[in-house]
Amino acid sequence: MPEPLLKELSKPGRVGISLPEPDVPVKPIDELLGRENLRTEPPPLPEVDQLTVVRHFIRLSQLNYSVDTHFYPLGSCTMKYNPKVNEEVAKLPGFAFLHPLQDEETVQGILKLMKELERMLCEIGGMDACTLQGAAGAQGEFIGLLLVRAWHRYRGEEDKRTRIIVPDSAHGTNPASAARCGFIVESVPSGSDGCIDLSALEKALKPDRNGQLPAAVMVTNPNTLGKFEREIVKVAEITHEAGALLYYDGANLNAIMGKAKPGDMGCDIMHFNLHKTFSTPHGGGGPGSGPVAVKAFLEPFLPVPVIEECDDKLRLSYDRPLSVGRVHSFYGNVLVAVRAYAYILSMGTEGLERVAEDAVLNANYLMHKLAQIFPVAFPGLCKHEFVLSLRQFKHETGIRTWDVAKRLLDYGFYAPTVYFPITVEEAMMVEPTETETKETLDAFVEALKSIFEESHENPQIVRSAPHKTPVSRLDEAKAARELKVRW
Repeated sequence: MPEPLLKELSKPGRVGISLPEPDVPVKPIDELLGRENLRTEPPPLPEVDQLTVVRHFIRLSQLNYSVDTHFYPLGSCTMKYNPKVNEEVAKLPGFAFLHPLQDEETVQGILKLMKELERMLCEIGGMDACTLQGAAGAQGEFIGLLLVRAWHRYRGEEDKRTRIIVPDSAHGTNPASAARCGFIVESVPSGSDGCIDLSALEKALKPDRNGQLPAAVMVTNPNTLGKFEREIVKVAEITHEAGALLYYDGANLNAIMGKAKPGDMGCDIMHFNLHKTFSTPHGGGGPGSGPVAVKAFLEPFLPVPVIEECDDKLRLSYDRPLSVGRVHSFYGNVLVAVRAYAYILSMGTEGLERVAEDAVLNANYLMHKLAQIFPVAFPGLCKHEFVLSLRQFKHETGIRTWDVAKRLLDYGFYAPTVYFPITVEEAMMVEPTETETKETLDAFVEALKSIFEESHENPQIVRSAPHKTPVSRLDEAKAARELKVRW
């Protein structure tokens, strides 16, 4: 920690960190590390001037892909530009230097922000209560499924409600989250329109041959094919008739925000991806946040602590006998929540609605353009994303979706999601998000057109791509087995 900051935090009366002198005997370095591990001569480091060092590291930084420098058309990931003002808000000292062990009297500001964010998310989702404890979308799913299990346990049905129904068009982590919670996972297929096959769902909702009943159905709407589930109210109706709960995966919420609410569709539980929909740059494992919102009857089961008001003060309550318990340390990923709060306030109701409108507009514009090159797996109006199928293209040219994705890197574009959903052969899932310009989308189309032509005229240049990146085509199987994260 920088010396000036330590002095500032140590001033009398300042609520912060106390730094007592450690009462620990200091051992000699050779005793700690072992004499045989110590150098006898200085390391042979190269001696270079400052300019060379600066240029070296600047060049390294310029080799990185980031949403500030490149278009990320990753389907189902919403890798959009995030306004820098939200970063500035999250860096304010009052937020950035909070200590998780401070007395509640000294953190009323952040508790108020979190409580207001919970209220905002409930309004956006059409829900009644919310927790910000989830550290990511997948943990949000995990929390939701813990709530499902707690609800059925409360009703005395835990032993027979052991099955989770997941459409094949749902978000990819849903089956893993359900299995992690100890449920049996069953998949139901999509129909020819890319939406849930209702007859297959009705069959899956019946008791299985062992008499086991469904605990919940997990839906993503719009789904990973970019289609809005037009029969979602019917899905909710037959799910509830079977005694199961309906879980909504909020990964694709940016497509319907301000236009439709999962709670109004009949969903009982949902998670939000603050790091996708509400402005936090993410990727490479974090940071993320997956708040979970529920209908009122599930509120007693939410994780602890819960923010409550008492004597005009906000406090963290742990006295929740039906709670599923703790799922994250302290407040959760609080600075992601701060960014989301700033984003929602700055956008306002009309702005959030405009997000959905622009996301759908961009996706349909790009889909229409690219349909002239590659077939769309499920034609017709899409929402925020769409899926192309390069099956016939592979048959004609021998070029795989993987090859096209690698060649796109040479054109300065990050590759779209490939081979997902697995229900589409040679799939390429594209999401332009709401923040990209028409000029960027047109340039992406031209790049794919060029690759299409190269695949017919000089297929080897595509098959051996990328050619302009620091690392060329890897042996993927070998790289997966012998992962090297440093040179």
